[in-house]
Amino acid sequence: MINSGIYNYIDVLDKAMDASALRSKAIANNIANVDTPHYKRQDVSFAENLQRALKNSKFETLDDKVSSLKLSRLKGTVFTDSEGYSYRLDGNNVDIDTENVQMAANQLLYNGLEQSVNSEFQHFQAVTK
Repeated sequence: MINSGIYNYIDVLDKAMDASALRSKAIANNIANVDTPHYKRQDVSFAENLQRALKNSKFETLDDKVSSLKLSRLKGTVFTDSEGYSYRLDGNNVDIDTENVQMAANQLLYNGLEQSVNSEFQHFQAVTK
């Protein structure tokens, strides 16, 4: 089989969707623990990992950079946000309003990624007709 690389962008979008789904779970967990003493909010980093991978690529064009990405290394990373910070007496640093905004923003991001994947497949379909 010929390796044409036509799925490279879809593979990266798929990884971004996985990270967004993971972030949704982290935010839901934060909301569930809003009243848990000493709980520290969790978040997921992905954009930084992707940006670093593209920046460190030896290639110049975006197509070449994307095709050279090691997808196994490209994943969302859960981290504890502002671990030493708490504005509440119980040590919890979750703000329900912030979490709700983050959840809405993450849902918009996921929907946009999903539309991008669908658009890529529509392009493939148009070419093969």
